[in-house]
Amino acid sequence: MSAMPVLQSLIADRWVGTRPGGVLSSAIDGSAIHHVHAEELDFGEALVHARRTGVPALMAMDFQQRAARLKALAAYMNERKESLYAISRHTGATRGDSWVDIEGGTGTLYAYASMGGNELPSGNVVHEGPAVQIGKKGHFAGTHILVPRGGVAVHINAFNFPVWGLLEKFAPAFLAGMPCIAKPATATSYLTEAAVRMMFESGLLPPGSLQLVIGSTGDLLDRLDGQDVVTFTGSADTALKLRGNANLLAKSIPFNAEADSLNAAILGPDVTPDDEEFDLFVKEMVREMTMKAGQKCTAIRRAIVPRKHLDALAAKLRERLARVSVGDPAVEGVKMGALASKAQQKDVGERVAALAHGNEIVFGRDSGFAPVGVGAGSGSFFSPTLLLCRDPMNNDVVHDIEAFGPVSTLMPYSDFDEALALAARGRGSLVATLVTHDPKVAAQAIPQMAAWHGRLLVLDREAAAESTGHGSPLPMLKHGGPGRAGGGEELGGIRAVKHYLQRAAVQGSPTMLTAITGEYVRGAVLNEGDLHPFRKHFEELAIGDSLLTHRRTVGEADIVAFGGISGDFFYMHFDEIAAKESAFGQRIAHGYFVLSAAAGLFVSPAPGPVLANYGLDTLRFVKPVAIGDTIRARLTCKRKIDRQKKDAQGRGQGVVAWDVEVTNQAGEVVASYDILTLVAKHGAERATDPDGKTPSEPREAHS
Repeated sequence: MSAMPVLQSLIADRWVGTRPGGVLSSAIDGSAIHHVHAEELDFGEALVHARRTGVPALMAMDFQQRAARLKALAAYMNERKESLYAISRHTGATRGDSWVDIEGGTGTLYAYASMGGNELPSGNVVHEGPAVQIGKKGHFAGTHILVPRGGVAVHINAFNFPVWGLLEKFAPAFLAGMPCIAKPATATSYLTEAAVRMMFESGLLPPGSLQLVIGSTGDLLDRLDGQDVVTFTGSADTALKLRGNANLLAKSIPFNAEADSLNAAILGPDVTPDDEEFDLFVKEMVREMTMKAGQKCTAIRRAIVPRKHLDALAAKLRERLARVSVGDPAVEGVKMGALASKAQQKDVGERVAALAHGNEIVFGRDSGFAPVGVGAGSGSFFSPTLLLCRDPMNNDVVHDIEAFGPVSTLMPYSDFDEALALAARGRGSLVATLVTHDPKVAAQAIPQMAAWHGRLLVLDREAAAESTGHGSPLPMLKHGGPGRAGGGEELGGIRAVKHYLQRAAVQGSPTMLTAITGEYVRGAVLNEGDLHPFRKHFEELAIGDSLLTHRRTVGEADIVAFGGISGDFFYMHFDEIAAKESAFGQRIAHGYFVLSAAAGLFVSPAPGPVLANYGLDTLRFVKPVAIGDTIRARLTCKRKIDRQKKDAQGRGQGVVAWDVEVTNQAGEVVASYDILTLVAKHGAERATDPDGKTPSEPREAHS
């Protein structure tokens, strides 16, 4: 029995694997550090557990509660991150590389916790409104809803980001109420296993919500069903193989691929060696070649530059690359680590040889490459390598072969149309960067480039101070691309959550749609009582609680007074002659006066549960209000979201959206909008004992 630790899979909430199998080595010195387990896994058991235990456990929570759980999980992992950093070194990562992976991963958890809390409802139904009236009399309508699929998400990840790769897929799936089975690439699975152990030990994962596969996926894909989802990150060749699985095809199981691609960076025709943008291009190139030793699906593989500046750019890149210290990340001053494994080192070497055929090597192993550190000679280091293809329009190799390491190819263009054509030769990429300081150049290029790229960065001196860089996918923006980049989409804010939800069209009466969506649909039955809705606490409010206000006739004095207060003396409100010649034929009231007057009609002025109004949505001024028109408002509780938050004084509160319709004397809608308010929960007002002292409050319980 080997003394080296055996990595284990997490199946059905228990750790599986004791018999040593294959050996995993440190990328730094080649020393053996782990065994994978030799036991075969029962994927039938894993799926049954996910469906019978994981789905109910997640569905016992709502979107808001799952968002809060993600936030707690991120905090827990951040408190223990140094243990992950120590392990990450063996993947060849520098501290900076590991920061992108580890804290980039927990940052993604935080981001989805925030987006879920701000954008998703209480409950487990998302209403994709507005509802559409179908019947002429308003008794029949239709809308769309999104609901959890009730299946399992299988995540197959690449070796280059063992933590972020896990968490960027887990976060939106968890938020969507879908249990995950994660399969990391074996080469760096020891870091993923450590992260999953940490998550499991936190006690924050509902039972069955996350399982981990170390090693092969076996017959897992063959056992999936129509409610399941598969996501993959890795090579285009592997994506094609997985996508073609007979069971996935037969059952139309969604398959999302994010594949490596030949991403491009274009130096704009307006940029000269004397411009700041020239140096920005060089810095971006070097960073993308050396961060994670170039092992990023988003790294710049093709640098497309004006032919007249080719020599100057090549010289600057050589100078910068020569200053990059490569070796053991533990050695002070090292800026670039190793590739993830000897197998990766071999693969990159073979691909560089293929790329070099018929092209020039501007900088590479022969440029004094000597990685530093004890045992570095046995590690998986690879020299930063810059190639030059002088005739890229007639060289297919540089547009077909990707060396997944610190490798990029310079290629010149004669005119800008040729530059855009070269970028498109990648046949679909995750990201491209355009470095320019001319808005006209950006306006010309980006619409054309968008057809071939999933994300586009326009970099100039203004953006540079805050730019996150070419190769950094962000939780709120799409990560993915067309064509050889896989055709899928990851991240992208709430769009990523919706990937794990099922969309359905629903038809029925407004009352039925209100009940189903948890959101008031106009025309539904209203709840009108003696108590003003603004006098009700959050728990007491029901969707459809409504108030029809008294009336107010708009006079000329209202318009004059509002103009004086606001400073708005637009001719339609004050110029009798010009107003008569307009489409309205008369003077009309300010739209914002109508808004203000409506508030005066429905607001309950005394202190009460409504704590604050923090915005308006969907505001439309539908019809003009003339002098002499009489208006009234209907206020209806449209939507409630319990974010389970308290203010600084410990008062519980929720978010309530109110539907407002302002009508005239003919019953015609003149203004329509939603008001967003914070509403106190019952008992939020601090009670006092007979002596006037505030009694002690129980400490909030935590699971």
